[in-house]
Amino acid sequence: MARTTFTAEVLTPEGEVFNDEVEMVSTRTTVGSIGILANHQPLLGMLEPTELRLYRSENDVVALAQGEGYVQVADGRVLILVEEAIEPSSLDVSTLREKLQTAERELEQADENSEAARIAARDKRRTEAFLRLAEGGSGPSH
Repeated sequence: MARTTFTAEVLTPEGEVFNDEVEMVSTRTTVGSIGILANHQPLLGMLEPTELRLYRSENDVVALAQGEGYVQVADGRVLILVEEAIEPSSLDVSTLREKLQTAERELEQADENSEAARIAARDKRRTEAFLRLAEGGSGPSH
């Protein structure tokens, strides 16, 4: 069953990654997963690293590895501003595993509650999410 479409735009510091009509957007905010349909109430939320799904239709889904950022729903459109939005097929498992080890090591070495600890924890969360996507799963990585 076709749903009403609306515009979804994904922007990163490097520029526009996606701008098209969609039936639904699926992502994760800091308070949980969210599905956005046409005529959604206005919303501003902080985004967590996850798999962003942009449904052009039930059978045409664009999936991206989404970094931290913000989602805004207003005026019948969705704007997603994120640090990164990468096609999962371009993620390299071995590179991500190295980044995860580095983030874990930096987190262990950082003073508790310091800016360095906050950055290392953020990098660890993002890398874990991207690694799950690269490995083709949605469960916790080991």
